[in-house]
Amino acid sequence: MDINTQFKKGALELCVLALIHKQDRYGYELAEAISEHVEVADGALYPLLRRLVNEGYCTTYLQESTEGPPRKYYRLTDTGASYTKELITAWNSFVRGVYNLIEKGDFHE
Repeated sequence: MDINTQFKKGALELCVLALIHKQDRYGYELAEAISEHVEVADGALYPLLRRLVNEGYCTTYLQESTEGPPRKYYRLTDTGASYTKELITAWNSFVRGVYNLIEKGDFHE
């Protein structure tokens, strides 16, 4: 498996939660926002969203759309907001650690 795929898979949950934390979003809108920064496989997002709802980190609601059928929006719960903050803290620590390790190895492009 492509190593870049593994990086993306690990970070997708954080990306989704960070975007929903900023504002409620529907699935396609999330896919578009993430794809502006990271290429994501089409089938990866919706199973993740279902899991986040099942674990109580998000809730959903339907909202009418002028461009078709009602859209299912995702909203963070209070538990989801706390979890998102924990993930961001852990992610930042992880990234700093990896960056420092790479710098010690003197791997520059």
